[in-house]
Amino acid sequence: MADTISKERRSELMSRIRSKNSKVELAVRSLVHRMGYRFRLHRKNLPGKPDLVFPGRKKAIFVHGCFWHWHPDPDCKRARMPKSRQEFWKPKLEANRRRDRENKEKLSSLGWEVLEIWECEVGDLNKIMERISAFLDPATASD
Repeated sequence: MADTISKERRSELMSRIRSKNSKVELAVRSLVHRMGYRFRLHRKNLPGKPDLVFPGRKKAIFVHGCFWHWHPDPDCKRARMPKSRQEFWKPKLEANRRRDRENKEKLSSLGWEVLEIWECEVGDLNKIMERISAFLDPATASD
C-alpha cells in the first residue's frame, strides 16, 4: 500500500517527532512534580537514558510512545503496525522493543527499579498518579 501523502510532507511530519520532551513526557513530569517528587532528567550514564530518574531511590521512569515503542497491549489503538512499508517498520519496531527490554534488564542488574508509562495511559491521570505513588513509595500505596 502506498503512502497517502508526499515523501516531502511525510519527511516534514516525521522530523517533528521528539525523542525527549514530548507532550506526553511533559505531562507526566508535571504530574510527578505536582505530586511533590523531585527527579533528574535523561541521565546519560544510565542505560536507555530514562526520562525521569530518582537517584536516591534508585528508580527510573520511562514514558513510552505507543507507536515507537510498540506497546504490547492489544487494546492500544496507537500501537498498530503501519499498512505500508511493513518490511521497514516491523524490524524497526521490534528492535525498539528489544532495546527497551535490554535497557530495563541492564538497569535492574545495576539495582534500579523501572516503571514504564505508556502514552495511551496518560489520559487517566488519577490511575497514573496511583501507579507512580505505588512505585515511588510502596509502603504508602493503598490497596
